[in-house]
Amino acid sequence: MKSVMLFLSLAVVLTSGTLVLLALRGDAATSPPARLLARACALLKSPQGARDNAPLPPLSLPLIEPRIVVSKSKRRLELYSDGRVVRAYRVGLGFDPVGDKVNEGDGRTPEGEFYVYVKNPKSNYYLSLGLSYPNLEHAARGLRAGLITKVQDEKISEAIKNKTGPPQNTALGGLIYIHGHGSASDWTLGCVALENDDMKELFEAAPKGMKVVIEP
Repeated sequence: MKSVMLFLSLAVVLTSGTLVLLALRGDAATSPPARLLARACALLKSPQGARDNAPLPPLSLPLIEPRIVVSKSKRRLELYSDGRVVRAYRVGLGFDPVGDKVNEGDGRTPEGEFYVYVKNPKSNYYLSLGLSYPNLEHAARGLRAGLITKVQDEKISEAIKNKTGPPQNTALGGLIYIHGHGSASDWTLGCVALENDDMKELFEAAPKGMKVVIEP
């Protein structure tokens, strides 16, 4: 009876000046070197995978056509440059995170498309990026529901048109930021929270006017 031969395969990949060794054990029939190499390459293409295993190289600034995409269900913020994900961070959300924000005090992180209208280096929450909530969709819904007046709706529309900060003191709520002070839980009043080291990197990379999409 022939014994099954096991071997130790080392996949060595050099990328971004970092040498990564993956030691994987298996038999010759199921774990050929080519498969090991493919797995190593796939890991290194993932910003989060790379972050978990080795320090990432500094971001190349300025970013090209930058944007942020937040997935609420995944508790994940992705930073894009030139159509590629260049960073991925864990985030915490509002204390009642499921569903779109409707009104002041509901504890929900809003969903939709926004932009960074202000950068605050002296935030009470380390550093912060102000988001253009309420947007046109929130304003239209609030007007139909009688939460805001026609005048307030017009002021929101004017601010969005000019890429400035929309009114922050209506019944729809406001002061929605991406900020620091921790991502371990959903603890904010509706903001998106990162670890401070991650927030520092994002703050330095993000320009005013940057597009931010928050998905369910």
